[in-house]
Amino acid sequence: MRSRYVAYVQTNGEYLMETWHQSTRPEKADFFDDSVVWKGLEILSTQNGLENDSEGVVEFRAKCRVKDQAAGVDESSSFVKEDGRWFYREGTSIQPIRSRKDKINRNAPCPCGSGKKYKRCCGNN
Repeated sequence: MRSRYVAYVQTNGEYLMETWHQSTRPEKADFFDDSVVWKGLEILSTQNGLENDSEGVVEFRAKCRVKDQAAGVDESSSFVKEDGRWFYREGTSIQPIRSRKDKINRNAPCPCGSGKKYKRCCGNN
């Protein structure tokens, strides 16, 4: 899961296609958007997916910025293990979902997950 997140950050379509299960893999990796800047990955939960398992589920939150607005993806992804290698099978939409436009205190932590204060990160317009 983490390696696929890094592939999105690096726009490494080749790796994403190699780790996508053949039963659900798209014909080409044309899902990159130049306006998306990935900011962090948080694993929310896992089910199975250990060494002796053949299937697993990872629930995660990937934080990003889309056209200078905080956004993110919440997904429950299923994986299958074949010949000792894990493959992404399916999940919810990979398109970033825009966050609510709540008023954020300038000194609060930035909602993009950078670890900086909002005024020094996404609030610096």
